[in-house]
Amino acid sequence: MSIYKACDIRGKYPDELNAHTAGKIGAALGTELDGDDCTVGGDVRTSTPELKDALIGGLTGTGVDVIDVGTAPTPAVYWTGRRLGTKGTVIVTASHNPPQYNGIKFMLGDLPPSPGDVDRVGRRVEDGDFARGRGQRDEHCMRQEYLDWLEERFGGRLEGLGVLVDAGNGCASGWAPEALRRAGARVVELDCRPDGTFPNRSPNPSKPENLERTARKVRKADVDLGASFDGDADRVVFLDENGDVVQTDRSIVLLAQAALESHPGGGVVYDIKCTDRVPEEVRRAGGEPLPERSGHAFIKTRLLRDGAAFAGEASGHFFFAELGGDDGIYAALTMGRLLTEAERSMSELAAAVPDYHITPDIRIPVEPGGAPAVIERVREAFADRPQDDTDGVRVDFEDGWALVRPSVTEPVVTLRCEADTEEALGRIRHEVEDLVRG
Repeated sequence: MSIYKACDIRGKYPDELNAHTAGKIGAALGTELDGDDCTVGGDVRTSTPELKDALIGGLTGTGVDVIDVGTAPTPAVYWTGRRLGTKGTVIVTASHNPPQYNGIKFMLGDLPPSPGDVDRVGRRVEDGDFARGRGQRDEHCMRQEYLDWLEERFGGRLEGLGVLVDAGNGCASGWAPEALRRAGARVVELDCRPDGTFPNRSPNPSKPENLERTARKVRKADVDLGASFDGDADRVVFLDENGDVVQTDRSIVLLAQAALESHPGGGVVYDIKCTDRVPEEVRRAGGEPLPERSGHAFIKTRLLRDGAAFAGEASGHFFFAELGGDDGIYAALTMGRLLTEAERSMSELAAAVPDYHITPDIRIPVEPGGAPAVIERVREAFADRPQDDTDGVRVDFEDGWALVRPSVTEPVVTLRCEADTEEALGRIRHEVEDLVRG
């Protein structure tokens, strides 16, 4: 598959993405920036320093001045770009992918890149059509500025709350524990030493099997909340005081309700993989539900264009109006504040969201480029049922729905189903999954 995905650039190192390619991508991005400044950071992966150096060399070679913020969480790099007013922001990271991967996330203006923007960068790399110039590289450590900014908003708001921080050896290491301690929380650390080989668990916390050790630690540590971050700390998954994983849909509802208190009547963007309880509870809280296709860039763009109060994605991205984007550490602080103010346990808060019956993401491998044919097969098989083609195809049944959509990063299709009862869920899943795998 191409390294140029729908929302960013990603591939295996060094076979698909190496220093030579990163330098060309930097030159392509620099050409697109047309002389404007750029903020650059990177994650903890072992390949990141080499790729980042090459990327910056490509940028400065087009006349772009680069502010290098070093190793930092992706949200903190975006925060710095906004703070400094640079037109470009680029992060070398593969986010939640395994350690043999790396990638490049970028913004070249006020909005995330569209698939067309990513394709254009790829074509420019292939053509070698680059501007020429001599920019400079300046280093800027923004860690304390970012943590001070968080403390201004949350200082003392989490007093007495016990939080286990599972950084997964990723970019949340150090940053999340300090931010929570500054807010008054008692912090227990798990895998909070940066290690780009990710020796203790996958950098993807959205799979429950990756959090079994975390759950045991939460129970043993006697804390009120667990927060497990992905590799670059733009996603977070919560665990309650019993070590049970809080379904992300429930977290979206809780955080949306809080956002609507300060933004009455505001919009809440959610990806269409979410349970129907999300739009129902948003309406109940006086907000406007805004469905959107899955994918970080699509959700963030909708948040910004619609001036929404909040946005959530089933994979664990939480977006806030005051940030203009997502931030796992900010989300953890916000959830901690909710717990402290509610004077209820995390399990009680989660249980207040009406129950639903939904599958996790069921990832089904397909041949490279084969996802459209699979989705068309589903569309034709259920032609007599209501459908939505916002992202792949969603088929509505009398007692539930099924969504089949292509992955934006891998040769797989994702199936997710929801129904009124467990029995109906099993029937819908069986019928659609058999068709997809067939």
